[in-house]
Amino acid sequence: MKVLVVNDIVTNRSRGLAVALERRGCETVTAALSEIGFDTGSPSGLAIPGLGAGELPDAVLVRSVAAGSFEAITRRLGVLHALARLGVPVWNSAQAIERCVDKSMTTFLLQRAGLPTPATFAVEGRDAAQAIVAHEAGPLVLKPLFGAQGRGIRLVRSTEDLPPEADVSGVYYLQRYVPRPGPPFRDYRVFVCADRVLAMMLRRGDDWITNINRGATPEGLVSPDGELEKLAIAAARAVGADFAGVDILPDAEGRLFILEVNSMPAWSGLQSVVAVDIADAIAEALLDFLAARADTPASLLPASAAC
Repeated sequence: MKVLVVNDIVTNRSRGLAVALERRGCETVTAALSEIGFDTGSPSGLAIPGLGAGELPDAVLVRSVAAGSFEAITRRLGVLHALARLGVPVWNSAQAIERCVDKSMTTFLLQRAGLPTPATFAVEGRDAAQAIVAHEAGPLVLKPLFGAQGRGIRLVRSTEDLPPEADVSGVYYLQRYVPRPGPPFRDYRVFVCADRVLAMMLRRGDDWITNINRGATPEGLVSPDGELEKLAIAAARAVGADFAGVDILPDAEGRLFILEVNSMPAWSGLQSVVAVDIADAIAEALLDFLAARADTPASLLPASAAC
């Protein structure tokens, strides 16, 4: 079995995925989406580095997609759509990645699934954003629509705190601030794979933005009542992710709110405080999925899994 690991930067974590797959008898090929081309002269319509002309992998595991222009990202996600159209299982699918990269769609899907998420607004233009800030009684959190690791997040208490349109590409994604005790502040990262929680951690930090790269400290966590696991699994299902890092925040009264679902989650901080080998668990889950899929009649497979 040949698995394509999609990654723009090869790190210890992506190498861990390849090692885990190879330990289970797979051959792995690693390539960035930017290196995979559409080629109508190829039998498959794609040209994939490391594979023969027209050759396709048995599965694709998406570790990361590099930032780029709107045109570049559209083309790269098009490659994933094309692979799925050719019948190649893709973890995570282009659709799941699109849903998670766009925070407005993530929160829309969470709300439609009946899951607890803070009141959220996504509008174009500073005038529309000012109207929301003026209407809301408490502070709001402004986040980049496309962004990760806490970069570009700011607290908005009044219309004067709103940045110029040029700073946010004209789009204001505003989420009601969830009050909680601190410092230290805390929230949870729950790693879900194939409808199962692999690991969880509590992030504790002096900053209300509790990302590990901003200085927060990870701590291993076992949920005594299972509520975190239930919410995280439901959130991953809501966006259609095969694996995901789900960020969950407790308010001052202990109520839980889902903030984000990351379809290309980093797990260095999490791996440092849990016993389970996350890369190994992802590899095992993918191969279990492929084995189950091989036993399923083609007529019962979802439409996205067949040409």
